[in-house]
Amino acid sequence: MKRTYIILSFVLASSLVFAQNKDTQVADRLFKRFEFIKAAESYLKLVASQNADGYVYRQLADCYYNIYNTKEATKWYSKAITQKQDAEVYYRYAQMLKANGNYQESNKQMQKFAALQPNDSRTKIFIENPNYFPVLLDQIKSFDIKMVDINSDKSDFGAFLEGNSIYFTSARNSSSKIYSWTKEPFLDIYKANLNEDGTISNIELLKELNSKYHDGSVSISQDGNTMYFTSDSFRENSFEKDKANKLKLGRNNIYSAKFVNGKWDEITSLPFNSKDFSSGNPSISRDGKTLFFSSNRPGSIGGVDIWKVSISETGSYGTPENLGNKINSEGNDSFPFITSENVLYFSSDAKQGIGAMDVYKIDLNSDSEVKNLGKPVNSEKDDFAFSFNENKKIGFVASNRNGNDDIFQLLPVCNYEVNTIVTNAITGAILAEANVSILDDKNNIISSLKSNSKGEVSYTVDCEKPYTIQAIKDGFESNSFDVKASNKKGGSINISAALNPITAIITETEVLLNPIFFEYNNSNITQQGAFELDKLVQIMKNNEKLIIFVKSHTDNRGSDEFNLLLSDKRAKATIQYVISNGIAVNRISGKGFGEKEPKVDCKNNCSDEANEQNRRSEFLIVK
Repeated sequence: MKRTYIILSFVLASSLVFAQNKDTQVADRLFKRFEFIKAAESYLKLVASQNADGYVYRQLADCYYNIYNTKEATKWYSKAITQKQDAEVYYRYAQMLKANGNYQESNKQMQKFAALQPNDSRTKIFIENPNYFPVLLDQIKSFDIKMVDINSDKSDFGAFLEGNSIYFTSARNSSSKIYSWTKEPFLDIYKANLNEDGTISNIELLKELNSKYHDGSVSISQDGNTMYFTSDSFRENSFEKDKANKLKLGRNNIYSAKFVNGKWDEITSLPFNSKDFSSGNPSISRDGKTLFFSSNRPGSIGGVDIWKVSISETGSYGTPENLGNKINSEGNDSFPFITSENVLYFSSDAKQGIGAMDVYKIDLNSDSEVKNLGKPVNSEKDDFAFSFNENKKIGFVASNRNGNDDIFQLLPVCNYEVNTIVTNAITGAILAEANVSILDDKNNIISSLKSNSKGEVSYTVDCEKPYTIQAIKDGFESNSFDVKASNKKGGSINISAALNPITAIITETEVLLNPIFFEYNNSNITQQGAFELDKLVQIMKNNEKLIIFVKSHTDNRGSDEFNLLLSDKRAKATIQYVISNGIAVNRISGKGFGEKEPKVDCKNNCSDEANEQNRRSEFLIVK
């Protein structure tokens, strides 16, 4: 149901540009009328009669895409792409594969989409980080999640807690009027009581708000007196006529209502609604001055974007503003929720997520980037309509992970913020654009960000677990900073990441660094080794004519032949690290010398310290 109410209830997934013929006329007409279940049945008859081609397969896939039958959509997209298709088909196929947990094949289809749409923001995000999925799975859990006893066998979503009342949207009503897209009743707004013991009771239909078409989801002002909700424009008899398909095309509009004498009254259509585009999924800021919403109005970057509009003290509305391409994409970005601290939560089907649609957040007060909430809030399916009550510390999210749109309750887990400020250790100057990573106690990188204009980076971490902050900046020595386990539930700690400017010694014959040590019987670059090699990289960038020859050595444990091979691997690993950081391949070479040139000539009586000194690399100046 979510896909029918994301905003674009009247925009088709298919482009309908080729291979239509008299055999597909009936199915095509049903498709254009958004009767996707009947359309699928009609297309299947063509398949059964062996009268199907790439067009029919694509139309079938798009039918199932629009009603979110991921398995059937995947099945028919796989047949459709045996013939040439437009880029969006490969993107939708990738989304459906991801929704079924097939990330490897999803990436293959994304590569095809990227080849056809190289300038699309979805392509750029994918190319920058194609192996994003393991990182999402490893990130810190923000919430525990549980299903609530408010759900029905129909679509339920959009839960919003105000006081002890939960407002939500559902298709559970007994109306005989059926929405042809989904074969479910139209959506209505409901209300229920949240009891002290966490149970839910007294579910009731809010008759004064609902029309005979789609209604919901809602947002309520902090004083509880004003509600903003979505409803079809049909309630005002506003629509466009599609004479060719004998269809009336309505839009989603936003309405306000006032709580008067114990009920919602004075329903008013907001002035920026239009019969030419949709607006919906409102979220009012706690101060009541800004309304966030979703819309496909002119100026949108993608199918659906997130917008905001100011509200004056007299109740007049400003001009809607698009939130820009940091938040919005060429896909659908919807279901905004704004907190009192100006943190925006929203759902997107075009960013790097775990499923087809994931929940993300961004702090609008800072230069921070959009962050995926990870599991368990997000799943392989669609996750959307996030909300959070800051007084009761209870949130809700909707998901079709169990095959139907259901409401889940969110309880925040114990975590806190690690705020890092990167500075010049000598002058104290702020260092922007530094690469700052946070590592767990096993030295796995959880996340990496660049410091903002104030030198800041913030991470949310689990309570009572140790972490390490690693900071890297051109021209400075890389360094790491311990973050001790903390019990600061919901609090924060500050880490000062002061980096020393690189001051390596350069003689006439050699660049002198601290020893590049290797672990015994290993050629991998260690963290300490990377810090030192970063100095060499910076020196070579500052001296463009400098050419380096790397000599790699081992201790005397192991055979001569083995040590010679190992040292050569270490030399190559060193060279590759330097090249990977922007140094031309013709400016650095090297060779392994095994145990032939020990720094400490201790033969068979070497101490551990002597062995460490013999396992080294040297950097000779060739030119």
